Amino acid sequence: MATTSENDRADGVEFTYEGDLVTARDVESGVAASGESKPVALSRLADALTLHAGGGEPIDDEEAFLEEIGVDPDEVEDAGEPPWE
Repeated sequence: MATTSENDRADGVEFTYEGDLVTARDVESGVAASGESKPVALSRLADALTLHAGGGEPIDDEEAFLEEIGVDPDEVEDAGEPPWE
């Protein structure tokens, strides 16, 4: 059973706890990230918010990037466009 911290404000971070997983959600943007602890979830949320705001570097060669992070490009299925685009 999941529990969520109470937050009646229109900004800030809301935390949801389910089993060993903590999810941190930015209330204003709706962007969320999770981890095994509150600090990890917040760190990942910070990265996700940076990317959501247009930060980060573009990936020019998807196959090379996947190989760099240890993923076999031949094992990745193309799921098409994300539903939000």
